[in-house]
Amino acid sequence: MAAESTALIDLGVLFGAAGVAGLVAQRINQSVIPWYILIGILLGPHVLGELPGPLGVEWTVRGVDLVASLSDGALADTDFVHVSAEVGIVLLLFFLGLEFNLDRLIQARDRIGKVGTVDFVVNFSAGLGLGWILFDGILPAFLTAGIVYISSSAIITKSIIDLGWIANDESEPLLGTLVYEDLVIAVYLAIASVLVGGGGDVGEALGQIGIAVGFLLVLLLAVSFGTDWVQRSLETDSHEFFVLRALGITIFVSGVALALGVSEAVAAFFVGMAFSSTDHVHDLENLLEPLRDTFAAVFFVWIGIRTDPMLFADGFVLAAIAAGVVLTAPTKLVSGYLGGRLYDLDVQRSVRVGLGMTTRGEFSLIIASLAISGAGTSLAAGTADTIYAFAIGYVLVMSVLGTTLMQHSDRIEAIVVPRLENAGDGIPQPGDD
Repeated sequence: MAAESTALIDLGVLFGAAGVAGLVAQRINQSVIPWYILIGILLGPHVLGELPGPLGVEWTVRGVDLVASLSDGALADTDFVHVSAEVGIVLLLFFLGLEFNLDRLIQARDRIGKVGTVDFVVNFSAGLGLGWILFDGILPAFLTAGIVYISSSAIITKSIIDLGWIANDESEPLLGTLVYEDLVIAVYLAIASVLVGGGGDVGEALGQIGIAVGFLLVLLLAVSFGTDWVQRSLETDSHEFFVLRALGITIFVSGVALALGVSEAVAAFFVGMAFSSTDHVHDLENLLEPLRDTFAAVFFVWIGIRTDPMLFADGFVLAAIAAGVVLTAPTKLVSGYLGGRLYDLDVQRSVRVGLGMTTRGEFSLIIASLAISGAGTSLAAGTADTIYAFAIGYVLVMSVLGTTLMQHSDRIEAIVVPRLENAGDGIPQPGDD
């Protein structure tokens, strides 16, 4: 009984703290995402868990020591929090799929290929160079490249929805690049898992890649030919049953994808595209939006919970984080801007694409955890720990920087756009002679 009570108290603290953080962000007109992360750090086991009870006072209610519960880390990385964070990612990408249906994806395939390739070449190359300089090894460089290459689908999607960019022209290259990145990262993670595990071979890596690609092809076929079944699956007059069915299909498919080594975010995106072709889009948006925002908040708090500020006490780690930010924030700005221009957008909206692509997040953390799993085998323990600490700090800084750049895009555009228009970027646009 005491354990259940403590768990409920912990969950109450989590949701209440997230609500307060959101209120503060709203009052000062700032993006809520960095505040969710910050509250997760402050109330997580690495900060609150190290503090003694206030003034030594014990607050006990029917055998439950409230202070002990909190001082042990009220916002612990429990199974519930972890799964809820996964659901947050799934619902954010599901909504992305609702906005980006299959016909739209096929029509834009050439542009997505171009902007995605530019994004990959510029940023993955920068990551390889940074990783080689910092760690002097092929595998550490490969892991670092993945960490700095992949943008955060979850954070960027949340931001463009909150800022109203989802209905603007800049959403096209933003979403297209995210789709490309998520597909690339599915292959990347299969390769990285084999390399980090040690003892794996090329055949094993190709097998994992084959499974990932095969599953995605099945999803693509389901999106193409399964519209009637998806339409019928949600036919009900009950909002309760409607929500349960939509969540059941989305989360189940995402879970199967994760079990097969495919990104649950990519799977959720495809499921969203399947639903986007039905007559239920409006109901899905209205009924699932509160759930999306609630579980998305848990995801961002979870990032904070997993962040140990003491990881950044090492001077080399701080220097590595600073080098990563200084080198790779501009590369994303440049590749994003070029992506906007390749989509025939004007300079202002292309600058906005660059600002939007800057944020890194969930996939970088997955790669960081992968590095830890290889400690003592394929990676020296010290190198693995340093890569992990670098990734955590890098994601934290880039998530704050990226959302701040998007929040204040108008001010930045007022300064940057006139200079770019006067200088010219050399990329021909429709109508140019």
